[in-house]
Amino acid sequence: MHKIFNKIKGKLIVSCQALEDEPLYSSFIMGKMALAATQAKAGGIRANTISDIKEIKKNTNLPIIGIIKKNYGNCNVYITPTINEVDELMKEGVDIIAIDSTNRQRPDNVELKYFIKNIREKYPNQIIMGDISNVDEAIYSEKIGIDIVGTTLCGYTNYTKGNEPLDTLKEVLNAIKIPVIAEGNFDTPEKAKKAIQMGALAVVVGGAITRPKQIAEKFVRAIESI
Repeated sequence: MHKIFNKIKGKLIVSCQALEDEPLYSSFIMGKMALAATQAKAGGIRANTISDIKEIKKNTNLPIIGIIKKNYGNCNVYITPTINEVDELMKEGVDIIAIDSTNRQRPDNVELKYFIKNIREKYPNQIIMGDISNVDEAIYSEKIGIDIVGTTLCGYTNYTKGNEPLDTLKEVLNAIKIPVIAEGNFDTPEKAKKAIQMGALAVVVGGAITRPKQIAEKFVRAIESI
């Protein structure tokens, strides 16, 4: 097992991200989010964009899962979708690079197995995490040499909408031998605890911790439903 996996084993990883249309969109704020996560004794950070990662590194020494979200036209694949984004993350330096590992068409029309082959040829020692949405994608990710998978996109692909994250996690854990990170709507401490008990290496929580607009909306909806 990679050393970095031992560091995050059984730990909470906090996803510190804010998109341009969100109130907390700021690398400075994401850095402070990472600091708060560190003070809370989280085990790692997931971060988007080079500018955020640079700022986060000023605030914590925790392992970082790095991504770059980039839209290419109408393509549904936007998490580290091409080798260009991988190059940027490699130049900055992160512990793990996460990519979209679904079976959807990529923006450059490069099949996933060839995308991974290209990364391996260029950066043989980099740990690659595959963000998957179902068990078939997890099995395929393991087959093509991805180091670790996360259930990140469960419920976010059009063919997994409404799927229960814990059910998908269970299927994935039973189907593959590489480590699995629980991610995607693990939005309560109880769900996070359950994920670790089931055998997930770690659990990533984002919106439930770092997106106050999203959190506030849940309370508003509950009150308005009375």
